[in-house]
Amino acid sequence: MQPATPTSPTRRPGSTLGLRVGAALLLLAASCGGAPAPVEAGGIPDSEVPALLSALSGPSGSDARAAVARILEAEDLRFTAVFIELIRAAQIGIAAEGAGAVSASALDALHGTTRGADWPAWVAWYSGTDLEAPPGFSGWKGGLLSRIDESFGDLLRDDLPSRIRVEEVVWGGVAFGGIPALDRPPNVAPAQAGYLDPDEPVFGVFYGGQARAYPHRILDWHEMVNDEVGGVAFSIAYCTLCGSGIAYRSRASDGNDYDFGSSGFLMRSNKLMYDRQTRTLWNQLTGEPVLGSLADGDVELERLPVVVTRWKDWLATHPDTSVLSLDTGHERPYVPGAAYAGYFASPETMFPVRERSRLLPRKARVFGVEIDGVPKAFVVDRLVEEQVVNDVVNGVPLVLVAPESQIRVDGVSVREGPASYLAGAAVRAYRSGERRFAWSEGRLEDEQGRTWRVEEEALVGPDGERAERMPGFLAYWFGWHSYHPRSLVYGAPEPVADAS
Repeated sequence: MQPATPTSPTRRPGSTLGLRVGAALLLLAASCGGAPAPVEAGGIPDSEVPALLSALSGPSGSDARAAVARILEAEDLRFTAVFIELIRAAQIGIAAEGAGAVSASALDALHGTTRGADWPAWVAWYSGTDLEAPPGFSGWKGGLLSRIDESFGDLLRDDLPSRIRVEEVVWGGVAFGGIPALDRPPNVAPAQAGYLDPDEPVFGVFYGGQARAYPHRILDWHEMVNDEVGGVAFSIAYCTLCGSGIAYRSRASDGNDYDFGSSGFLMRSNKLMYDRQTRTLWNQLTGEPVLGSLADGDVELERLPVVVTRWKDWLATHPDTSVLSLDTGHERPYVPGAAYAGYFASPETMFPVRERSRLLPRKARVFGVEIDGVPKAFVVDRLVEEQVVNDVVNGVPLVLVAPESQIRVDGVSVREGPASYLAGAAVRAYRSGERRFAWSEGRLEDEQGRTWRVEEEALVGPDGERAERMPGFLAYWFGWHSYHPRSLVYGAPEPVADAS
């Protein structure tokens, strides 16, 4: 993304804006004790930007107000992102409170709004614009957030390749690595996993002939596991905010192995994870590097199959499974819903998200698949109702099998107390070829009435035929749609009036 120039269309000249800016300048003059210095009309030259950024986040209130006056007089909309950052910075205590109020007034003057200091509204609005930030914004933002954690300054730098608008990156409320990943965590046999309730949700994986279960009650607190099962090294990247748990093979397309942690940053209420080898930020939902040294190449991660299911159902089909031990090396209240029961039960998001689609409620559960760049979301309510869905995505026939009901958790949040919520359902996708399947009396049958076994690696027919498993994952609708806005959708009802 190229920075705007003084002749960029990001400026919005006109008499109405001039009146608003003039009023804002009078207020600033009163607060400064005098009139702002005269400036030339037009956009601000890039050479002036570093000094203005420094003044806006510096300790001097008068310097900051003078910088705002300069920006308003020049009607330079590139500083929209800067003012939004300063509102948030003041709210979380890393900038003077006055910086937030002055920035809110400046934003309203620039854009003719009355949002004031409503930071979530500004973030959601900005993501729908094509505005650009001023040159040096990434490094300035990294320096501002380094007041929380010095590592943030290393992650957000002007010299790093980027595939995203750094303006949309927000702090998630924890330090760098503050949500500790589990690395090759200890596991136990089912007989030693008495802490688990039969109906509680687990992530189940089956690689190299071995099965392992990862209880939500543990991963809700850690959100990232770097592990190896059946000789396959992988990471489960779990974004609690967008409801998606995705398994990625550790060996990426560039031939290198990566393991991951939580950066403390979000984008569109989705986790930005980082690899420990290069400290590049990655999109958890797409498996792509987005900011850092790997972001200027074509490296990507391979998705592996993973299923959300009840512990009793996983154990019934995988009696030899291993399961995470409570002895993680961390002190956490590992009980269902302790970390996020209130959020899971709420229709609202915790961080701002642009409302892009009202086809589904924003936290409706979908099962997402992507075939050669073509994404499709399947509404989980509909999948569970139909149990088996035959479909074609990008010319590839597939069958989705969802024979179990949705998993209800009666949890107890450490913050909000008791809350009941749905944790998803067991959905598996397979390449079906020319076959069509149906669920009949508790069995999966093909069009000839022959029974097939539902296994983790494939559907297996009576004569040994195989329909191979394909990766897919559960997510909230807003999370999937944020990064797949042109996604096909199966099972959507009529558009809802209120997406919340």
